[in-house]
Amino acid sequence: MSSLLTVEQHRARILDALVALPSESLPLAQAHGLTSATDARAAVHIPVFDNSAMDGFAVRSADLVTATAESPVPLEVVADLPAGSPEDPPLAPGQAARIMTGSAVPTDADAVVPVEHTLAALQDSLARTDVTVSARVGQHIRRRGGDLAAGDVVVRRGEELTAYHLAALAAAGVARVAVHRRVRVAIVSTGSELVMPGGELRRGQIPESNGTLLAGLAAEAGAEVVHTARVADDPDAFGASLVAAADAGADVVVCTGGVSVGAYEVVRDVLEGDRVRFDRVAMQPGKPQGFGALDSGIPVFCLPGNPVSVAVSWETFVRPALGHLQGRRNLDRPVIRLPTSIGWRTPPDRRQYLPAAIDRSDPGRWTVAPATAGGSGSHLAGGLARAEAYAVIPAEVDSVAAGDLVAVMLVS
Repeated sequence: MSSLLTVEQHRARILDALVALPSESLPLAQAHGLTSATDARAAVHIPVFDNSAMDGFAVRSADLVTATAESPVPLEVVADLPAGSPEDPPLAPGQAARIMTGSAVPTDADAVVPVEHTLAALQDSLARTDVTVSARVGQHIRRRGGDLAAGDVVVRRGEELTAYHLAALAAAGVARVAVHRRVRVAIVSTGSELVMPGGELRRGQIPESNGTLLAGLAAEAGAEVVHTARVADDPDAFGASLVAAADAGADVVVCTGGVSVGAYEVVRDVLEGDRVRFDRVAMQPGKPQGFGALDSGIPVFCLPGNPVSVAVSWETFVRPALGHLQGRRNLDRPVIRLPTSIGWRTPPDRRQYLPAAIDRSDPGRWTVAPATAGGSGSHLAGGLARAEAYAVIPAEVDSVAAGDLVAVMLVS
């Protein structure tokens, strides 16, 4: 049996074996949640043209040097510019154009005066307005290209495309974007003790929750679940489920259960060999781990069967791998440091990933505590409902005291 690997060693072995999925060009409406495969550049300036930031009047600032509330300057209104107007009316000295927010500023104007600084009402048909303030050059004008210029990078390669990214691309005149397609995941839960949720339980049986857990986590990671199976500890049934996963077009297979060193470890018994390696990783929970490729070449993750072990293994190894396959630049969850509200003991010589809840009742001093009274026991599936983070405790730390600052990996 091999010695314990570090988390970093096992993760590196996984990532080194995986290559990003092919890219494709999609309309923006179909790209939400996918990953940009290239730097996406602006097709047009933002703003596209100099436009008004206010409802009011486009003016020549030189006409208003002496304007005050006590001595307003009259201007002849020679044009009306609603939003979308293509007009570019000439303005002679002493002339102005009524203009609405977002309208293109006339070439001859160098400032906009808001209507509240005039003796006019924009609803009226105007031939004249009296301006009660002076105007600075550029006042209330949004300059062409002031946000982005055509050719500037809007979205970097490797960024997951959110609604904000897509809105920025649309504003920059981009209709399609190159993205990596969604990774297709198959999930196989093994164990003769497993019964579908809601089913009648005989002695020794438990509800199967790993499939539900992994399907939800896969969706949150931007993946598409193409196959799920629940199989007993039977080599033929397990093998058939792997064939079905390949037939469904899976890019990755994730198995749970059957990876330890006991009897009836069906996943290990069937897969261990030249292509799939099983190791012990210096972490708790989740020490037994397997990774490699099926005979079809599809990467396969072999995770422990206890639900908390599954959740931790997903966050530590599978989720980063799916991000890597989808070309994402940032594979890691955000980590903050928080004081603990209580203390607990940690496992010797293994990094602990403790499902945790954050107390935000004091906005100036958040604290973190275990999500369950049982700590990081791998069987404590109920505590996952309260977990929004993991307290990550180094292997060399043997206990945590109340008030200690700890690393907290946010997952929700």
